[in-house]
Amino acid sequence: MSAGYAPGRTLPLRVEFVRQFRRRRTLTMFGLLLALPWILVVAFTLGPEPAQQSSLRLSDLATQGGLNFAAFTLSVSATLLLVVAVALFCGDTVASEASWSSLRYLLAAPVPRDRLLRQKLVVALGFSAAAVVSVPVMALLAGTLAFGWNDIRLPGTGEVIAAASVLPRFGIVVGYALVSQLVVAALAFLLSVSTDSPLGAVGGAVGLVIVSSIMQAVEALGVVREFLPTFWSTAWLDALAPELDWSGMTKGAALSVTYAAILVAVAFRRFRRKDIVS
Repeated sequence: MSAGYAPGRTLPLRVEFVRQFRRRRTLTMFGLLLALPWILVVAFTLGPEPAQQSSLRLSDLATQGGLNFAAFTLSVSATLLLVVAVALFCGDTVASEASWSSLRYLLAAPVPRDRLLRQKLVVALGFSAAAVVSVPVMALLAGTLAFGWNDIRLPGTGEVIAAASVLPRFGIVVGYALVSQLVVAALAFLLSVSTDSPLGAVGGAVGLVIVSSIMQAVEALGVVREFLPTFWSTAWLDALAPELDWSGMTKGAALSVTYAAILVAVAFRRFRRKDIVS
């Protein structure tokens, strides 16, 4: 080792952030996420008025104001689009280096293995968080400009709640959406250190969500369904109820954090012992 070598200074976060930000997949994904609310605005503007129903859905209330539109946009994007975005940022980060045969050169720099993983995980989680936050924030802006700033109407009953009292809760909604995606991020990261195929890592994490959603519909599983990663994915709707209910969000957050901690620990353990040949 040279006299000036300091393990703590290798692969700075700023360098890794710039490297990942300049990649085409990052710019393309953020472009799609930021465009989605405006595409939905055009669809609602050009489409027919929703038919009157006794039980209102989020889609029926999307044009009632910015808050309603943001809630609808988050509900339709969280189940797949945001999952793909998080899986892409966390699943591509290490596997892409291996596919380019540049991973061994990073370690030969030398960058300690744990530091390499930590830096890549922090940057990947940062981009994932930005992706999850950007959708409801842009939807709130687009919905307000297109449909006005009105009190929020609740799905089901159509009860109206003042926007001023709901807006702080919208932060809870976004925060829970972030936490609920942790299990996707952790699995994608584990697969990323386990394979040289970025597509395999991303697809594996997305596949988990699809399988979990299918199993969630099997009522015969009973209470077992509550341990599926996607079971509590819509618990954020409780934050928009007249009486704030934390029970579902608490269970969902605890489950997601637990799964994520285990998967990340396995990823670090696996990478420490892995033979890097690419």
